[in-house]
Amino acid sequence: MYPVDLHIHTIASTHAYSTLHDYIAEAIKKEIKLIAITDHGPDMADAPHEYHFINMRIWPRIINGIGILRGIEANIKNVNGDIDCPSIALDAMDLIIAGFHETVFPPQDLSIHTAAMIATMSRGKVHIISHPGNPQYPIDISAVVEAAAYYQVALELNNSSFTHSRPGSASNCRAIVAATRDANGWLALGSDSHVSWSLGNFDHCKRILQEESFPEERILNVSPQKVLSFLKQKSNLLIPDLCNF
Repeated sequence: MYPVDLHIHTIASTHAYSTLHDYIAEAIKKEIKLIAITDHGPDMADAPHEYHFINMRIWPRIINGIGILRGIEANIKNVNGDIDCPSIALDAMDLIIAGFHETVFPPQDLSIHTAAMIATMSRGKVHIISHPGNPQYPIDISAVVEAAAYYQVALELNNSSFTHSRPGSASNCRAIVAATRDANGWLALGSDSHVSWSLGNFDHCKRILQEESFPEERILNVSPQKVLSFLKQKSNLLIPDLCNF
């Protein structure tokens, strides 16, 4: 069991079905200690308004013993690496994930996808690239992994990519894990949960990690403190309420 889930959607993204309260209850059952709420960026058709992200500051940092990170799964918008995290909301964010979604950035070709992903990482705002193994968006895996290691951005191993989302991702995900291992990069595990029952479900991720002998110390989800240390190093972010969490 990994006690951290870094990719979760609530009913604020209207194709998801659970509330923050639902996730807290599920986290308690599963002994998950830290969760990041990462609803879709506002350029998605059914995403929350930018006020949703600004107003995350009203959330308690710890609810019933569960730590909460305020996040977003932003959309990569173009080859220049622009994302749709509103600038006015940046100061409210703890964790910025960014990835490709068809309605914002239609699939193009390997060179454009690779350039856009690397440009996004180079901007310095993004902590995690979501579901980089998506076969609809082929990338130069070696180049992306090298850039992620250089810019200290984690690449996500997304459990839902092995089940109902992004079919055909498995071989790409395995290659990304192996390349990240060899580059001494970071991996982040995400359930990409759109309903609370799938919170913390990393069954497929764990299988790939074991088969590729990926080192535990390079997985952010190993502990809350691992994530918080990464955020401190990457963005100089210190969250006082979670310092001793």
